[in-house]
Amino acid sequence: MNVFYDDAGAIGRRYRRQDEAGTPFCLTVDFETLEGVKEGPLAGRKDTVTVRYRDDGKQDRLAIGELLNWLLPKIC
Repeated sequence: MNVFYDDAGAIGRRYRRQDEAGTPFCLTVDFETLEGVKEGPLAGRKDTVTVRYRDDGKQDRLAIGELLNWLLPKIC
């Protein structure tokens, strides 16, 4: 598995760079990860990440504790 850390520029530009590189999805640690989710089914929860899919730009928020179970089938 290859991992790429990018903190240069705006998040949209980071996503576009990864799209061009062919990265199937990106995991983003953002303010909601640290401060807590403001709305939706995970409202009030900290320790979540945003998953953005390259092909359709859809985004989901996952608890960090669920990340390994989500990730393993995608890389094996």
